[in-house]
Order: sequence, then C-alpha cells, then structure tokens
Amino acid sequence: MKLNVTHFLWLVPPLLLLIGGGIYKVYRHRGEARHRHGGFGHKHGESTLSIDIYAYNSAISEWNPSFKIGFGIILLLMCIISNNPYVSFSIILFTFFVTVVLGGLDLHNYISLLTIPLVFMIAGSIFVLFEFSKTPYDNALINFFAHWGYVIITPQTLYNTAILWSKAFGAISAMYMMSLSTMSGEIFSVLKKCHVPKLIIELMNMMYRFIFILLDTNSKMRNSAESRLGYTDFRKALYSFGSTASNLFVVSMKRGNQFFDAMEARCYDGDLRFLEAKKPVTRAQWLWGALPLAYFVCVWIMTFQGVNLNV
Repeated sequence: MKLNVTHFLWLVPPLLLLIGGGIYKVYRHRGEARHRHGGFGHKHGESTLSIDIYAYNSAISEWNPSFKIGFGIILLLMCIISNNPYVSFSIILFTFFVTVVLGGLDLHNYISLLTIPLVFMIAGSIFVLFEFSKTPYDNALINFFAHWGYVIITPQTLYNTAILWSKAFGAISAMYMMSLSTMSGEIFSVLKKCHVPKLIIELMNMMYRFIFILLDTNSKMRNSAESRLGYTDFRKALYSFGSTASNLFVVSMKRGNQFFDAMEARCYDGDLRFLEAKKPVTRAQWLWGALPLAYFVCVWIMTFQGVNLNV
C-alpha cells in the first residue's frame, strides 16, 4: 500500500472531534485560575506515582475498568495487525481526545509522558530510515556523501519508517489511554477476572510498587542533594551522583521492608485483595467504544482496497 494524500481525508473527522473537544475543554475551564508565583505555574507534592494520580483524577476513571482495558487492547491489536498508517493516525488522534479532553489530563503532562517512549522510537527507527551504499541511488530522496560512502533515504525506507512510527505510536497511545484512566488495582482485578495466575498478579503488583519506591527514593535523594548545592559543578555532581547511587539501594530496601510491614499490619496472609467499586458499562460508554471502532474498521477496509476517497 502506497501513501495517498487523498486517503488523509479520513483524518478530517477525528481532527474535527479533537478541535471541538479542545474548544469545549477551554470553555469548561474558563474562569479557573491556575496557581502561579512569578508567572510560572507549579505543582505541590508531585510524586513519582504520577501515573496512578493521573488515573485517580481522570474524569473517565468512573468508566468500567474491564471496558477500558478491553477497548485499549483492541485498539493496540488493530494498530499492529492493520499495518495501516491511516488507521494508526486516526487511533492516535482519538486516544489523545479521550485522554486529554474527556479524561481532563493536562496537555503538558501528556506530552511529557509521551517523550519517554519517543526517545526509543527515534533510536529504533534510525537504521530503518537510512541505507548505506558506496554508490548513490537514482531513486533516492537524499544522497548524503560521507568519506566512506553514501547515506541514503529512499521512498521505501521513508514509507517503512512511517509505518513503524504510526504502529508504535498508535499502540503506545492506546496503552496510555488505558493506564492514565485506570488505577493499577483495577487493572490487577481485571487480570484476576481473566484467570491470570495469582502468583503472576502478585509479582506484577509487587514489582510495580517497588519500582516506584525506588524512583521516589531517588527523586527525594536528588532533591536533597540539589538543595545542598550538590550539582553546582562537574566535580560536585560526580560526588553527589556517587553518594546517591551508593545509598539508593539501602534506603530503598528499608522502605520496601516498611511497605511489607504495613501490609502485614493490614492482615496480609499471602493473598492480595483489591477494593472493587461497581462501575457498570453505560450506554454512553458503549457508544464511545462502538462508533470509533466501526470508523477505524471502515478506514482500514477502504484504504486497504485502494478506494478513491476524493469524491
């Protein structure tokens, strides 16, 4: 399948939805002043457990967790199986709308979270985009000469990179839509309903918690070093980094033991139990799931068959 400019007409509906949602969000938050000092907004008590905080504060956190997880997995599989950039771009726009507009997540926070996988995507796509040869290509878009040969970008490598980026970014957006609106406890409860072995669920929960304990400990130790001017020059930065690294594991182990003691104080008997609130699937949720899926399938079929959309 070759990229066709007319096929991008399929992106008009999700773009209109995104624009309308943005206008609605601005109107909804009109009159709300953000807490600022000296013209710069700030946040109090920001924690490394921000993903759970975002999920708890999401406006769609009251949606049925099984529905959100199932919908996110369907979108992820559709991005991978379709191998279609138009479907992937549509999913990216739709998940952005759900997470930021419907969920109420701050745009800056959403972009900050996306920069983490974006670095790995850029690093992984370098060798897909570029070809290397001792002679230039006639059909190349770019023939860059180096002393050992040519660095070449062809239409095919550009297309392959676009496919790779759209699939990866679409899958990441689908997972972010799920994780930024669903608490970790609800995710583990859904896995339990799917008859995932209890041992695997408990290991996942423990690893998840201890990873964030490690990150939170590192953040506090770094802030402590910065408050003592430990990063003012290169020599002090090396010393502060070494001190932090040497103490990080010990302090994290102590906090991990405190975490386990807190579990035992709450009558932990080897079986993790999660509080589950009843969240039925409403008609509105079914519509938000069924209509976009029907649209994505329609885009997939029409672009796969090469139908002329310029009508």
